[in-house]
Amino acid sequence: MGDYILSCCSTADLTQEHFESRDIHYICFHFELDGKQYLDDLGKSIAFHEFYQAMANGADTRTSQINADEFIQYFTPFLKEGKDILHLTLSSGISGVYNSAMIAKEELEEKYPDRKIYIVDSLAASSGYGLLMDKLADLRDEGMDIDSLHTWAEENKLKLHHWFFSSDLTFFVKGGRISKTAGFVGSVMDICPLLNVDYQGKLIPRFKIRTKKKVIQAIANKMEEFAQDGLEYNGNCYMSQSDCLEDAKAVAKLVEEKFPGLNGKVEINDIGTTIGSHTGPGTVALFFWGSERKD
Repeated sequence: MGDYILSCCSTADLTQEHFESRDIHYICFHFELDGKQYLDDLGKSIAFHEFYQAMANGADTRTSQINADEFIQYFTPFLKEGKDILHLTLSSGISGVYNSAMIAKEELEEKYPDRKIYIVDSLAASSGYGLLMDKLADLRDEGMDIDSLHTWAEENKLKLHHWFFSSDLTFFVKGGRISKTAGFVGSVMDICPLLNVDYQGKLIPRFKIRTKKKVIQAIANKMEEFAQDGLEYNGNCYMSQSDCLEDAKAVAKLVEEKFPGLNGKVEINDIGTTIGSHTGPGTVALFFWGSERKD
């Protein structure tokens, strides 16, 4: 397994310690907070709580994807060392970063014709993307070669499910995902939208659920509906949250009660600053393996 590296973008929303412990390399997105530029570097440049508090206080945020030149600079040292590369990007349904990585791949393949560079559109985001990377690291550690791992990633990536809700509609309105009128009505009626990521890797609103208590139950029920082997699910379960840890813990508790065969406790991570710039605070996401996502 030492002849290739496994890589992703910082938007897989795992901790630096997690990435390092699994020998997963990553490249950082960028964001702006009130005009000041930062790297989406897993909370090192600005603490997640500080970031979400600034958003709640009205700060403006912008994000920018990794460009082709950055990918070339990032990939080149691995290729010079004689390593092949398997890199998974953030979903093309959310970002154009896959295209940037492909441009870099084409240029570098001319310079390093003996090296393999695989780029996979993960069709995933946040710690769901992270859960996919962890599975690939497991298979790599079991001895799977890069060609087989690339094939496995392409064939299985749509079996990774993402369900999430928000208890604060402010940033869905600000980002144009819902109208101001719908946002106002939703806030008055205490509506928490339940969304998922579809087979194209796009964020899709699915249900309008009144009260946080009911949406917490609903998201756990969606795992029961779609998880591999239903209530007998014995895989890993990851979550991510944006400055609403107690809500995430409430979901994790329900999931652990419903699925006693889980492979360990539910792992809760922070939604990073790239994805968090669009969701704002108050978002909880749940990720697990299940049936293939379809239209």
